[in-house]
Amino acid sequence: MMYLLDCLLNIIRRILDTIFARRITNSLLIFVKTNTGTVVPVGLDPKWEVRDVKEFVAPKLGMTPEELIIIFAGKELQDSELLEEYNLAEQTVLHAVKSRRRSFKRKPRVSTCIEEDEEFDDTKRAAINFYVYCTSPCANTTVGKIRVRCFKCKSGAFTVDGDPKNWNDVLKPKRITGHCEINQCTDGEVGWSEFYFKCSEHVTKGENDEAVALHLIRNNLHDIQCLACTDVRSKVFVYPCDDGHVTCLECFCEYAVSRLRERRFIFDYNLGYTLPCPAGCPNSLINQPYHFKVLSKDHFEMYERFATEEYVLNNGGVLCPQPNCGAGILVDDDCDKVSCTNGCGYVFCKKCLQGYHIGECLPKEEQLVIDITGYSVDPKLVSQSKWDDASKVKIKVSTKPCPKCRTATERDGGCMHMVCTRCSFPWCWLCQTEWTRECMGSHWFS
Repeated sequence: MMYLLDCLLNIIRRILDTIFARRITNSLLIFVKTNTGTVVPVGLDPKWEVRDVKEFVAPKLGMTPEELIIIFAGKELQDSELLEEYNLAEQTVLHAVKSRRRSFKRKPRVSTCIEEDEEFDDTKRAAINFYVYCTSPCANTTVGKIRVRCFKCKSGAFTVDGDPKNWNDVLKPKRITGHCEINQCTDGEVGWSEFYFKCSEHVTKGENDEAVALHLIRNNLHDIQCLACTDVRSKVFVYPCDDGHVTCLECFCEYAVSRLRERRFIFDYNLGYTLPCPAGCPNSLINQPYHFKVLSKDHFEMYERFATEEYVLNNGGVLCPQPNCGAGILVDDDCDKVSCTNGCGYVFCKKCLQGYHIGECLPKEEQLVIDITGYSVDPKLVSQSKWDDASKVKIKVSTKPCPKCRTATERDGGCMHMVCTRCSFPWCWLCQTEWTRECMGSHWFS
């Protein structure tokens, strides 16, 4: 009798909802996506329970509320839970799938690799914020939110078998198993989860709207003092060394800028242009370069420029020697003639970095270090602090050397056919080689 009465009340409730329409006091635009790829935009009230959402959405999807499952962030939402408990934002995607019997029962497989890391303490979970770098549209370091999807098909209609226990579970693939609701995705095989992050500062653009996780920037839940200034700050930088040394973000920026100005960053072929723990710990290189986005705009531009130069030099390239240029150029090993095609157009010798010439390079001037009673002078600064240095720079910019005798030659209009006034060698101003019929036909004058 009670069962029949409950059924009757549910029927009456649905009829009333259909006739009068459920009043939404605080509408929130949500996208409901099915496992067939259909996306339905709906307005939901954050005060609703999940069962209300099912009753509201099911007719739009051609299903009954009883056979509908709502999935969000890798979890199946229970009927008695409120939407506001999940802190949904505008245009959040909820996955609605049809309930089906699973053909096998799987044992949870969580954290298959045994590694020590900081666990997410359940007692402090509510206080934890994930920090991300939003590439677009914020272009800034912001608070992020974690999401999960199927590792194989990238669908968000995925439920996990267990919670992530540490950052390795989140950043490394195939650590936590789960079940994908997309038909024939796993075909009875073990399904693996893939975690990713979204920016919480702007309205999401869909499931492909991702942000870069800054996993080394964390809330200081343990009140650890900075190893540099000994202050206890709310937000800290945790270095990836075995001891997990901690500095505040201000000291991290000072450490990075000082090493940057001294060109003491480390170039690693796998990790890029990066820094180790300031305490000198081994195997402590920062493995995500987006962490350096916390630097000022000018300092990060300097970081990018130095990183590009180091990449070029470490891969057999050269930097254009012309003043105010310095463009990086990758050249073949057997090529000695280098042309700054995307920069100033200067043609120079790869070996001596002087204007391109015929024959052997002239011997390099030896660098001298002046040391007077313990007072040392940087040879690079010595070369920049000469009275007539400006004249030499002017000559280098406005002239090119004769390819044969290396006499500085200035072109004042006219054609590209040059004749050296010292050795009478005919050469091309553009190619910096002997004048040929090809030069005459291609660029005789300009």
